[in-house]
Amino acid sequence: MTRVMVLGATGCMGRHMCDAFHAQGADVVAVARRPAPHTDAHRFLTLDAAARTPEQLAETLAQEDVDTLVNATLGWGDDQHRVNVELVHRLTAALRLLPTAHRPRLIQLGTVHEYGPMAYGTAADEQLEPAPLTDYARTKLAASHHVLASDDLDSVVLRVANTVGPHLTQDGFLGSLAARLARTTPGEQIELTLADARRDYVDVRDVADAAVRASRAPAFPADNRLLNIGSGIASSISDLVTALVEAAGLPRETIVLRPGEVRSQDASAGAGWTCLNTTRARSALGWTPTHSLEESLRAMGTVDRSV
Repeated sequence: MTRVMVLGATGCMGRHMCDAFHAQGADVVAVARRPAPHTDAHRFLTLDAAARTPEQLAETLAQEDVDTLVNATLGWGDDQHRVNVELVHRLTAALRLLPTAHRPRLIQLGTVHEYGPMAYGTAADEQLEPAPLTDYARTKLAASHHVLASDDLDSVVLRVANTVGPHLTQDGFLGSLAARLARTTPGEQIELTLADARRDYVDVRDVADAAVRASRAPAFPADNRLLNIGSGIASSISDLVTALVEAAGLPRETIVLRPGEVRSQDASAGAGWTCLNTTRARSALGWTPTHSLEESLRAMGTVDRSV
């Protein structure tokens, strides 16, 4: 492993990808539309990859001469089809324009939500037939299917559980709650309505470690290029909230919990119960998550209240 390009390098997942590869001695090329302070440690390319043609992307890949290409981009709302689907099609087309000996391995990051609803109490393996019911999950599944169908390319899809850990985006529930708790002082109260949901959470640093291992693994056989990346444990959301409050240095009574139902959209995404069977990733990559959930929550929730 000598040179790695990370698309979406300024996002939470991309940031940890850059750090993990750099820590292993790789020369990292960080790619995003705008730089961020943490990208100063790497070579940075200002580039909207989803707006480039396959020919332009192939030219960039050839110029940078990378061995591994990590797609950590993520599109939401009106941008999700362009970023989540069209970009992946352009990436595979770009790879085919390169001489076979100079094609980098493509590591595509998928999501647990591609599976759709799961049966309560089960751990989904890669054989589960996906049935996503949200536009976001459908676009991510379309991208995964496209990569998995590209048998002529050296590629792998990491289907990632819900993430937790440092620098988590505030677009998600735990990330936004951690940011809110950081602004909360002892004595204040926050009311939350929570459903009785249990979800698989994995630390973003463990996901990045899986990507590093995937870059080093031997060529993946055609029927083994989809790997679940998760903790294999479905954790109670209410327990996570309590632990996050404690990590923020606040008393438990800061949060007043009200019982609620899983919203229909969340339920259709499989959010009432998610749990991944990671046997294949452990076997193929020699990977196992090393960060406990408590450690992950402390990393995102610790606040110095002495200043």
